[in-house]
Amino acid sequence: MRWWSVANFVSNAGTWMQLTVQNLLVLQITGSAAATGLSMSVQAAPALLISVFGGAAVDRWPRKLTAAVSQALLGAVAFVTALMVALDRLDMGSLMVLAAVTGVIATVDGPACSLLGNDLVPREDVPSAIGVGALVHQAGRLTGAALAGVTVGFLGTAAAYAANGLSFLFVASVIPFLRPARGAVRHAAAEEERGTKDTMSVREGLAFFARRPRLLALAGVTGVSAVFGRNYQLTLAVLVTGPLAGGAGSFGTVSTVLAVGGIVGAVLGARLRRPSVRVVGALAAAGGLLQVVAGLSPSLAVLLVMVLPMAVVESVSDTAGTAVLQTDPPAHMRGRVLGVWGSIGTVWGLGGPPALGLLMELAGARGALIAGGLVIAGTIGAGHLLRERRAAVPRVSPVANLETAA
Repeated sequence: MRWWSVANFVSNAGTWMQLTVQNLLVLQITGSAAATGLSMSVQAAPALLISVFGGAAVDRWPRKLTAAVSQALLGAVAFVTALMVALDRLDMGSLMVLAAVTGVIATVDGPACSLLGNDLVPREDVPSAIGVGALVHQAGRLTGAALAGVTVGFLGTAAAYAANGLSFLFVASVIPFLRPARGAVRHAAAEEERGTKDTMSVREGLAFFARRPRLLALAGVTGVSAVFGRNYQLTLAVLVTGPLAGGAGSFGTVSTVLAVGGIVGAVLGARLRRPSVRVVGALAAAGGLLQVVAGLSPSLAVLLVMVLPMAVVESVSDTAGTAVLQTDPPAHMRGRVLGVWGSIGTVWGLGGPPALGLLMELAGARGALIAGGLVIAGTIGAGHLLRERRAAVPRVSPVANLETAA
């Protein structure tokens, strides 16, 4: 697990370095911020359409081999991009094609690597392993964004893509040496658990997700939080540079505090032994209320005080939700469940920022934060009350009805 965490840190740093450089590259080629957003959407779009198929493939194929091959393919795409940049042959069309190919490979790589990490620890330690993964992701994101400027400044844009390619190859080279922990959920055991009725089809994965109330509730909580909150890089940027009269430096400070809160939250999330949808909902509602207070901040200093707990709560909630998602389904269904989740999450990722942008156009940055936070807390609270009311209604069995009639 330590080797896997180191490999993931290197890979995350490389990925975030490439994403940062890619945005700058698109701006350099086109001079259009809209084109930059389009390139990000093109890379995310495959998850919307074929993520469920990628999850089914992860359930069907050997997990270590699947993860190693997908990492090697992602490395190959990065090297091809680096070569095209070095030869000055990369135009917007080629970049879009490479982004789409990366998105297709990621529909298999994401669930394969997530579940492979869970195989490296005993079953009872999976929530902690997921928390460690969240911590590694946050640390890699900070490191990669910082390295992007240094790499481009000293070695050029092509070097950033080549470095990301090497990071993928490093992960692929580590995977063959990983061994499942004693007491872990093994792929072979999942095969036995599958039985004869499950043919590992996409339809069975969709049907399982639709019949699982816990997963549907988790999707609802995460969805409302993703649409009306979470996008703090957008809402807080407008709040800081607008009503609070700050500049780019001030927003940089806010972003740093958000990142620190994310790391603290990941550490706390790793200590959760039995995460549940109720815990995720409570944390998301608390985050919504903190968002309301942040929207009312009269100064940058007050906002900074509120941003830290907002980021901590969000990170713990995300870690708990991921743990539920990866441990609630039986082992033989987890790839397909993650595939379904990937499609759902892409809908939120593509639709959330435009919806929030429209809300800011109508209500301003403060109004969007306040209204969004109230919607999050109110929706989750109403859902909890409805569930409690249904649970309080006594259920009368058919046998009891017959006895009463008699």
